[in-house]
Amino acid sequence: MATTDTDTDADTGTGDAAADAPAREGGSSADGGSPAAADGGSAGADELAAAGTQLSTAPTEGQAVPGSFGGVRAPGVLGALAWTGREVYGWLRWCWRQLTSMRVALLLLLLLSLGAIPGSLIPQTGVDPLKVEQFKARHETLTPLYEKLGMFHVYSSVWFSAIYILLFVSLIGCIVPRTWQFVGQLRGRPPGAPRRLTRLPAYTTWRTEAEPEQVLAAARTVLRRRRFRAHVAGDAVAAEKGYLREVGNLLFHLALIVVLVAFAVGQLWKSEGGKLITEGDQDGFTNSLTQYDDFKSGAFFDKDNLEPFGFSLESFDARYEREGSQRGTAREFRAHVKYWEGADGKEKRTSIEVNEPLEIAGNKVFLLSTGYAPVITVKDGKGDIAFKGAVPFLQQDANLTSSGVVKVPDYRDRNGKKEQLGFQGFFVPTWGGADAKTMFSQFPALDYPVMFLTAYHGRLGIDGGLPQNVYQLNTDNMKQFKNPDGKAFAQKLLPGETMTLPNGAGTLTFEGIKTWASFQISHQPGNELALIGSVAALVGLAGSLFIQRRRVWVRAVPGKDGQTVVEMAGLGRSESAKLPDELADLAVALQADAPAEAEPESESPDPAEGARA
Repeated sequence: MATTDTDTDADTGTGDAAADAPAREGGSSADGGSPAAADGGSAGADELAAAGTQLSTAPTEGQAVPGSFGGVRAPGVLGALAWTGREVYGWLRWCWRQLTSMRVALLLLLLLSLGAIPGSLIPQTGVDPLKVEQFKARHETLTPLYEKLGMFHVYSSVWFSAIYILLFVSLIGCIVPRTWQFVGQLRGRPPGAPRRLTRLPAYTTWRTEAEPEQVLAAARTVLRRRRFRAHVAGDAVAAEKGYLREVGNLLFHLALIVVLVAFAVGQLWKSEGGKLITEGDQDGFTNSLTQYDDFKSGAFFDKDNLEPFGFSLESFDARYEREGSQRGTAREFRAHVKYWEGADGKEKRTSIEVNEPLEIAGNKVFLLSTGYAPVITVKDGKGDIAFKGAVPFLQQDANLTSSGVVKVPDYRDRNGKKEQLGFQGFFVPTWGGADAKTMFSQFPALDYPVMFLTAYHGRLGIDGGLPQNVYQLNTDNMKQFKNPDGKAFAQKLLPGETMTLPNGAGTLTFEGIKTWASFQISHQPGNELALIGSVAALVGLAGSLFIQRRRVWVRAVPGKDGQTVVEMAGLGRSESAKLPDELADLAVALQADAPAEAEPESESPDPAEGARA
């Protein structure tokens, strides 16, 4: 079977040339000396080219040669200016056609995908500034190059934005003219039948006693019953089917634009922040900037009009695998929270699990991680309580070995002198026992909780007005407590035990353990739009891949013997084995009204003239 226009050809603008292929192939097979071969020249090729036109809405690329846009240059200054204007306009038009071509759109889409890779592999300033600083400290040689290339803020860099905008313009410039062209095709009619249907890739013929008018009327009815758009043009019926292929193609392009718009909306109007909450903390979280542990937002997000809502952590359930190769793996994380919406909203209770966020006031509250917060009471040298509360310790490994600090800014020694205390150390939920030489947890559950602390006194450095990390202890202006033998003072504590500081400086009691949970409060306005665009893109892609656009012609003319000669041929936008089968089914259906008669052997058509259905 001869090859017609393919998807690639249509997208690159060579559909008309491809539609010509059957004519050239049929002509070459019949050039052996038959009189019909003489008709296979330019006239037949032109007819077949016309028959295959508008099977695709892809624009035809021009054959412009650099330097040819200006044409002939007239003498004088005005002639030079006119030639320069035509040349510049021609180049701009050529660049626009290249930008809106399918090849460039696919190339830009590939570049956009490749550009997102460093954004996933290299720490980003907008996501985790601390990791960025750590990366810079470890890679001093690469850092200057990465900073010049914008690798630490990929998605807001100039080069990524340029690719994004060019892809957006390319898709719009591609879809608008194709849409108008497709609308014009829907309003028009399929082209008339070529003079030599035998040159088409799918062809069949027979003779019948029915009149030509009856055959054409029956053919028009059969084709319309099969959902073809059909009309009588001269001595033939022209029909076309498969317009949904172009609808799918246009829908796919439009869906890509929707996805790009959704991405832009999500980046410009998004907000995202984190909050660590200890169970039983009645203050919990209220949606205001001062309540976030970290916060970032898009350029157009209004920070002054945050939606009023809040929540607190009542309790936390965790279950871990205790046996087998996956020992210690979390099987269940469930945070039981109490939340409210609006300034006077009624309190409600619910549970938040991993990948099952709480949706409230257009935001989603995700559960990220969990850990332990030892409950500590510190008494000063006078015996008064200087500090009491749960102190979150941050996990360091999968078994929840955690590190943390305790800061006591309001403290007096036994002489009543104002000073500040600081404690730092480790907490392990399951200690390895007396034989363990290190403070590493053996299991994430609270099977054998132990805390190990060292103590300092002096100035914490929190009175200077500069912000400090609450999980780090600055010991530059502090001294470590010493034992009578001069060694550093440190002690291991079990729940309920008390550490007595040297020289009557006070005590620290390990009262108990609470659980903390870390939440992410996210506002992403473009998610629903992105989902709609993605689903529409899949539907459009499926339609453009699995629906074939094809044309069928049925000609009925009186023969020399008085019988009616019926010819039926088909042409598809791309080569498909289903086209001859469909043509055969149509022929069988039509023969119910135009039954085939015996065909004289002398008038049997040459099988080399075209493929038979």
